Amino acid sequence: MKEVTRKIPKKDSLGLLLGKPVYTNDLSPKEALVVKVLRSPHAFAEIKNIDTSKAEKIEGIECILTYKDVPKIPITRAGQGYPEPSPHDWYILDKYVRYVGDEVAIIAGKDERCVDEALKKIEVDYEIFEPVLDFEKAENHPSIIHPEKETHPMFEIGFDAQKNIAASYEMEIGNVEEELKKCDVVIKERFYTQAQAHVAFEPHTATSYIDMYGRLIIISSTQVPFHVRRIIAEAFSIPIKDIRVIKPRIGGGFGGKQAIHGEPLVAAVTLKTGKPAKIVYSRKEVFEATYSRHPMRYDITLGASNDGKLKVIDMKGLSDTGAYGEHALTTFMVAGAKTLPLYNKVDAVRFSGKVVYTNKAPGGAFRGYGAIQGNFALESAIDMLAEKLAMDPIEFRKKNMIKEGETSPIFKIMGEGREGVDMIVRSCKLNECIEEGMKLINWKKKFPRKKISETKFRGVGMAIAMQGSGIANIDMGAAVLKLNDDGSFNLLVGATDLGTGSDTILAQIAAEVLNTKTEDIIVYSSDTDITPFDTGAYASSTTYVSGNAVKKAAEKMRKLILKEGSKKLNLNEKNVDFDGKYIFEKDGDKKISLKKLATLLFYTENQKQLVADASYVGEESPPPYMAGFAEVEVDIETGKVMLLNYIGVVDCGVTINPNLAKVQIEGGIVQGIGMALFEDVKYSPSGRLLTNNLMYYKIPSRKDIGNIIVKFIESYEPTGPFGAKSVGEIGIDTPPAAIANAIYNAVGVRINSLPITPEKVLKNNPQG
Repeated sequence: MKEVTRKIPKKDSLGLLLGKPVYTNDLSPKEALVVKVLRSPHAFAEIKNIDTSKAEKIEGIECILTYKDVPKIPITRAGQGYPEPSPHDWYILDKYVRYVGDEVAIIAGKDERCVDEALKKIEVDYEIFEPVLDFEKAENHPSIIHPEKETHPMFEIGFDAQKNIAASYEMEIGNVEEELKKCDVVIKERFYTQAQAHVAFEPHTATSYIDMYGRLIIISSTQVPFHVRRIIAEAFSIPIKDIRVIKPRIGGGFGGKQAIHGEPLVAAVTLKTGKPAKIVYSRKEVFEATYSRHPMRYDITLGASNDGKLKVIDMKGLSDTGAYGEHALTTFMVAGAKTLPLYNKVDAVRFSGKVVYTNKAPGGAFRGYGAIQGNFALESAIDMLAEKLAMDPIEFRKKNMIKEGETSPIFKIMGEGREGVDMIVRSCKLNECIEEGMKLINWKKKFPRKKISETKFRGVGMAIAMQGSGIANIDMGAAVLKLNDDGSFNLLVGATDLGTGSDTILAQIAAEVLNTKTEDIIVYSSDTDITPFDTGAYASSTTYVSGNAVKKAAEKMRKLILKEGSKKLNLNEKNVDFDGKYIFEKDGDKKISLKKLATLLFYTENQKQLVADASYVGEESPPPYMAGFAEVEVDIETGKVMLLNYIGVVDCGVTINPNLAKVQIEGGIVQGIGMALFEDVKYSPSGRLLTNNLMYYKIPSRKDIGNIIVKFIESYEPTGPFGAKSVGEIGIDTPPAAIANAIYNAVGVRINSLPITPEKVLKNNPQG
């Protein structure tokens, strides 16, 4: 391969480094009205009266909108496959406010000064209700968070608003209770994972205007432009054809932009006034009024025989979706679907639980999407079971984990919000990942611990993980290639580059098929009017789903070039080939350059534009695999944990661009380390978010994360483009469990709730 597997810099890297105007706020019309939101100071209340008269008199104010001024249509903001598994429980504006930060009124004015002044002049009378702040007490709480009759599920998912249940799910293979009786060793443990903020450097931003044809145009920092178009059309009862959504460069998303946030707010202003409008969330608003990761609780029961065979896995979960049910069921199901198949040789397995509403900021999509929560619980419990069996935890995993050529019944039973797809794992180098990780961390010499001083101990721990590559039979990507008159190509894709470099990777795939240079593939992405449909950047889908679409389109283009070239050479199509520059006779001297062919086609002979298109829906979702290894140093006097080394060894198939794959894994690992040791979303007793700025919400800096080593073990996935699988999420999954296991091995302290803080280490230290 010439272009695939090359370490090509991102196509947009130079422009970004030079500070070119490429982000949503850069592209907003200069005359756009400034939009801000009056937000609820209460966790749960009903608006009894709202007086905007004083605010409306302020010079420069163009409009103030309340729930009385916008359509009352229940929607879900979740940008995921249609029909959406998430309940329709959100309104553009509502008389109920369900968390501190919920929208009360939309204010638009000519500048920030007048809008800020107007925010202070709006008078609101609330009837305050008792909020539901503890997700373990949410079910059957006296306060019903969604009492409105319009709120409804898209289809039956165990939704019961009267009990504050957004979703529930249960499946069982075999008989868990009967098989547990046959086990020699059984462990039962409870684990908690916390909310986590995305902290993308670019805040949520959107702008809107009416074009010359009277259509609503939205420019948005979004991961899902086509879903945004569909949801906005539903919310305002506007035909989809009258809406265009454009996604420019994005300064990070991580799942936080896999939904609508500011888009309906600016759209409401533009539709009311006819004028351009823009909203740029403050950092406080990003924390308080967008998404966080769903906090979850898991009760894990594992059973095994004395010879180390894992016989039973039982996972019972409870998830906190916050005030709205976006991604409620899907995130919860993925916690099982992307962990349970790791151990496919059990006699019985059960996964069950509920997702409940609370009066906190909504939970939503976040890199790892439930898998990281389930992985922390299961991989911590696996270590505990191995210890009870007196087995090395790695040997226990090797004995029980999935291998190439095998399958799991979980694949078919559990999808994302619906049934999954039966499949055989065609590419899995998990065993090789473990072996390489053991060498890099020097496991045999360091496991389980090493005493450094009277108060400091070092330990190593590990965890394994899997993800997916898109959502089988649901996610679709499409691509269009057109030949230009200089022999270059335009590649149009609906796929959304979040900063991951997907534009570059997709260009590499096209270039490889066409035997040309990546530089000759000009990519245009994510414009709902111009580019073909794509579900968006989520579920680790872009390289696999959109990449396959690009590969198919490029193969069609190659055939078109051969067909037209053979005509110009007066040869049978079977007798010509194409090397990227020339269409040439296989066994002769005739040839024509692609550039000359394009010129003839465009300007002189049998004129035509060569265009090729293709779509792809995965019939499978081949998992990437990872083995993560952590080495920590723990001070038993202070409880401080220092992460010295983190090793991530990954099987993501063939790496289309090794450099971009590497930084994806590194970024995921760092976010996983943040969840393991540092990050915690904290609320006051009244439901006010305390960690609403970067002074109080701590993400790890470079000095906090020690040495990170990433290595790839190459496999070949026959269903992927040039053997590739996904890489975007797998890096985040292993750090919480691997670090928790390392801490236990170092000092004998088992922490079952994240984040692992010095206080928790000291409190649970048996030597303290």
